[in-house]
Amino acid sequence: MDHPFSKSTTTTEKCKRLLDAVHADDRLGIVINADPDAISSAWALKRFFWRKARSVKLFHINPIERADNLAMVRLLKIDLKLTRSLRKRNITKWAIVDSQPQHHELFRGHNFDIIIDHHPVQATSKAFFVDIREEYGANATILTEYLRNCKIKPSAKLATALFYGIKTDTANFVREAQQNDINAFRYLYSLVNINTIKKIESSEITKETLCNYALAMNRLQLFGNIALVNMGEVTNPDILVIVADFFMKLVDVEWSVVTGICGGKLIVILRNAGFRGNAGKMAQKLFGPWGASAGGHKTAARAEVPMANIVGVKSEGDVLARAILKDLRQYMAEKGNFEEMSKEQ
Repeated sequence: MDHPFSKSTTTTEKCKRLLDAVHADDRLGIVINADPDAISSAWALKRFFWRKARSVKLFHINPIERADNLAMVRLLKIDLKLTRSLRKRNITKWAIVDSQPQHHELFRGHNFDIIIDHHPVQATSKAFFVDIREEYGANATILTEYLRNCKIKPSAKLATALFYGIKTDTANFVREAQQNDINAFRYLYSLVNINTIKKIESSEITKETLCNYALAMNRLQLFGNIALVNMGEVTNPDILVIVADFFMKLVDVEWSVVTGICGGKLIVILRNAGFRGNAGKMAQKLFGPWGASAGGHKTAARAEVPMANIVGVKSEGDVLARAILKDLRQYMAEKGNFEEMSKEQ
């Protein structure tokens, strides 16, 4: 679909239309696939509609298990509820932030009234209000602009959440970002509790994380500037994200690709620090034909493939993941995105 707003549309005009999406007697449900950017965006949208809707509730579809994300929710006292269905009779309007209907099976086929996202626009993203800005580094930036435009000063807790959301989704501004992200970050800085940020960030490492790092190091394969890791069966896909980000810290690595099996799906996390590669497009090209939920940004992407959709490859997790990694290496070689294999572990 075309972008719903032209580039000349002002934030003031967008805010007016957003307010028109919800009425005084509506019960608004805001649903997310929880991470810091999504959590803070949902909380900011709730603040936006404070006293403008009968009630606003926040729902997440994925268990929050990462220690730092749990610390964020606990320290900032964010009221979130886990849900496995969007068919709730007491909700009259639904909003989705930091995601789009095609991004998860629970979102597909559901009629949303509000969609606010910064990922590449999808054809199924249709609603009364749609604001998708794929050039933005963080969705929290969009919500910060809404609040500022309406002269709503976020509380210290909300400002801290938005600040942390921008900080994590831009990876401290080493991923794609633009001046709007920097402006929002600077605005929020004067309002945040820096000690809370430090506490959240210091909660990233747990004993389980260390065990996962040890396993990942044992399974690491280096091919030129690509770090490849097959984690096998995992209890939580967040493990794969943590490992993929970790191996991007290696000096010569420009691509980090981590695979794992969780909940009957093959999950692939891709990270890219080079100039020629595009992780999001690669994920779509490789896994889209298999009916995967795949996509992302130039430097960070994810693909989830139902095991039932995979044909022509043995279904055992380890064998399957190795076959996928082989396809990835071949694709990268064709695109000239890595050097000839120089080292294998």
